[in-house]
Amino acid sequence: MSDLNLGHHISQQFNEELEDVRSKVLQMGGVVEEQLEKAVRALVAGDAELAASVQANDYRINALEVEIDEECTRIVARRQPAASDLRLVMAVIKTITDLERIGDEAKRVAKMVKDELHGALSEDVRNELEHMGDLAREMLRTILDAFARTDVETAVAVVEMDQRVDAKYVSITRQLMTYMAQDPSMIPGILDILWAARALERIGDRCENIAEYIFYLVKGRDVRHLSKEDELREMRRLEQEKG
Repeated sequence: MSDLNLGHHISQQFNEELEDVRSKVLQMGGVVEEQLEKAVRALVAGDAELAASVQANDYRINALEVEIDEECTRIVARRQPAASDLRLVMAVIKTITDLERIGDEAKRVAKMVKDELHGALSEDVRNELEHMGDLAREMLRTILDAFARTDVETAVAVVEMDQRVDAKYVSITRQLMTYMAQDPSMIPGILDILWAARALERIGDRCENIAEYIFYLVKGRDVRHLSKEDELREMRRLEQEKG
C-alpha cells in the first residue's frame, strides 16, 4: 500500500475537490477499459458493427479529459496547492492525457477491423492478438487500481507486466513477417494487423507512464527517461524504503 499521506486540510471542501478529481479519473479509466475490451473483441471476431461503436464513443473519453483538466486548473488557481497536493494534481493531469491516448489506441485497433483481414487473420494470430489484448487490459486495470490506492508496489508490478506485452508484440511481428514472405498477396491485411498490434503495445507503454506518475506522486522521484532495466531497479529500491 501507499506510504503517501494526503492528510486533511483546513478546508473540507478542498479535500472533497481532490477526491472528486480522483474519482473522475477512475471513471474515465473505466470508460477507456470498456473501449479497449470492445476494440479487441471486434478485431478478433471481425465485428465491424462493434468496431464502429468504439470509434463513435471515443468522444466520451475526450469529454472527460477536458472536464477533469478544467477542474484541475480551477484547483490550482483557487487553492494554490503545495507539496503532495500539487504532485497529486500534476499526476492527475498527466494521467488523463495518457488515458485519452489509450482511448485513441483502442479506436485505432477498431479502425483495423476490415473485411480483407479475414484471410490474413489466421487462427493462431487471432489467439495471439486476443492474448496481447488481455495483457494490455490487465495492465490498464491494474494501473487504475494502483492510482486509486496510490500504491507504489502495484505500479512497479505494472512496469514489469509491460515486458510481457513487448515480448508478445515481438512474437506477433515475427510471425506476421513470415506470413508476408510466404504469401505477398496478404501484405495489405497483415499490415493492418501489425498496426493493431502496435497500438496494443503502445497501450502498455501508456500504462507504464501512469505507473511512473504514481511513483513520483508517492516518492517524489522522477524515474522517466531511464532504461527499462534501470527504471525497474530504481523503483524497486525506492519502493522498499518506507517513510
